[in-house]
Amino acid sequence: MSDSSPRGRIEQYYATVPLLFADAEEFGPLRLFVRKEPGTPYYGGPSHAQPVAERSAAVTAADLARVRARQRELRVPEAFEWLAEAAPTLRARIEAAGLPVAERPLMVLDPHHPLPSQPLPDGVTLRVLTADDPALPAALALPRLAFARAGTAVGPAGPAELAAVAEELTADGTVETTRPTLRAGHKTLVAALAPDGTPLAVGHYHPANGTTEIGGVGTLPTARRQGLAAAVTAALATHARAHGVHTVFLAYAEDTVARIYARLGFRPAGATLLIANQPARS
Repeated sequence: MSDSSPRGRIEQYYATVPLLFADAEEFGPLRLFVRKEPGTPYYGGPSHAQPVAERSAAVTAADLARVRARQRELRVPEAFEWLAEAAPTLRARIEAAGLPVAERPLMVLDPHHPLPSQPLPDGVTLRVLTADDPALPAALALPRLAFARAGTAVGPAGPAELAAVAEELTADGTVETTRPTLRAGHKTLVAALAPDGTPLAVGHYHPANGTTEIGGVGTLPTARRQGLAAAVTAALATHARAHGVHTVFLAYAEDTVARIYARLGFRPAGATLLIANQPARS
């Protein structure tokens, strides 16, 4: 019988949502998601074919070595990600293999908590971006600038830098690769836009079986401290709820960000573990 608790739904989400974009290769008690098309690589983690109590115990150094060898063969980062409670001792085994593990606490939205629209600066609007939206290249570029400078302090990167990265992502095919995902409804992208159409903050979600993780919420460094990330997060959660998603969760890295999410109605819900400094999926 499947676990219908929030933790169980989150675990199932991690086990299935990559299959929208990747194939699963099995390595005994471990699984590696391999992208079908170009894009930020996915990760390895515990196979969900075994009971929780057996997942970590069954993993050997040889199993980890096989997955890492396959990642090197594919020329992708040696990344792993998993729900901490889904494989309680896997962290120690991965750290013993020489990989640093970082913890990202999770928060889940109270299903009964109302989500009123958040205030926006004058002239700023929220929009769900379509595959042909003229703001799409810049919206896809924004996380690179947002996450390059950690924290919530105002930074120097602004519209000029955003335009330059957008040109790079258009030239390397990233924008064209993303369009079919948006058209199919596998990804919803929301942006807060300046009056001239420049994205100031963005975020996305990928729904699967009534559950989704909100991710990639970032603000252009010159536009920080205006409540834009909170507005985008609330808009994403509202959109997800309106389209049949019952469990909405997210991960965070800083307590200042967690306080923003708490004000929106998100509550602690365990933690996800991942290899430190592995690339963020967009």
